[in-house]
Parts: sequence; C-alpha cells; structure tokens
Amino acid sequence: MREELLAIVERNSRIDLKELAVILGVEEIDVVNELAALEAEGIICGYHTMIDWEKTSIEKVSALIEVRVTPQRGQGFDNIAERIYKYPEVTSVYLISGGYDLLVTLEGKSLKEISGFVSDKLSTLDSVLSTATHFILKKYKDHGTILAKQYEDTREKVTP
Repeated sequence: MREELLAIVERNSRIDLKELAVILGVEEIDVVNELAALEAEGIICGYHTMIDWEKTSIEKVSALIEVRVTPQRGQGFDNIAERIYKYPEVTSVYLISGGYDLLVTLEGKSLKEISGFVSDKLSTLDSVLSTATHFILKKYKDHGTILAKQYEDTREKVTP
C-alpha cells in the first residue's frame, strides 16, 4: 500500500482521503495513519502546488545553474550545498554526475537579477570553481504534468 499511496499523493496531494482509501482498497483511517507515519518518518517532506507562471501576469524567470566546486575534506559537497540552498532565491540543489558537481535552480524577477545572483553571490563562494547558467525559456512538462498545450492541426483536410 505504501508505494502506491506515495505514487498517488505525489501526483495529486489534494486527493480526497475517502477517494484515496477506495483506490487503495483500505479504510480511510488506515490512509490517515499511513500518511501521518510517512510525514513523521520524513518520507513525505511537504505538499506543493504547481503553477504555470506563464499564464499569469507575474514576471518570473527560472534558471538552472551548473556549479563546479572543490569538495571539502571529510564533508564532500554537503557544506557548500548547504550554503547555496540557504539563499532564498534558490529553489533546489542537486548533487549530479558529469562535468559539474551541483545543479542549482533559481527563481527571480528578471534575467539581470539571476545573473547578478550568480556573479555576486554564487561565483564568489570559496569552493566554487565555475558556473554555467541556463535560463528556462519554456516548460513543456514539470513534475510529470504537461504544461504546454499540444498542437492541434485545425487546417481543413483536402482529399483528392
């Protein structure tokens, strides 16, 4: 039940508990108790709402920043990752494989604001060797949800 419960709640955290119990084939109290246990164990870390900001009048810019750092002896990447994720502009930090060590996602009001953060705050940290900034121009799919409307061909069909 646990794995299926997590999969459902990850896709729709607002699902009605009664509906969830029916889907899982258990009593509602069992769902409530299991969710409480998952939260207490730190498996469920929070509930979030996904917003397509392009459909609002609010200007928001997102960027992915690849960061190459020097790991610290005995602590690896944890200390520098913590210093980075404490900035309010930072929405996520991942340790990644490949040519860079960390992937940082940022949100700001403008390209200039994000560029300023990278040059003034991120690049100046002692352990940071280099960065590469990638601005998100359009989101097609995010957290399993398709955001871009699929193209529908509205041309009249011509037959010979």
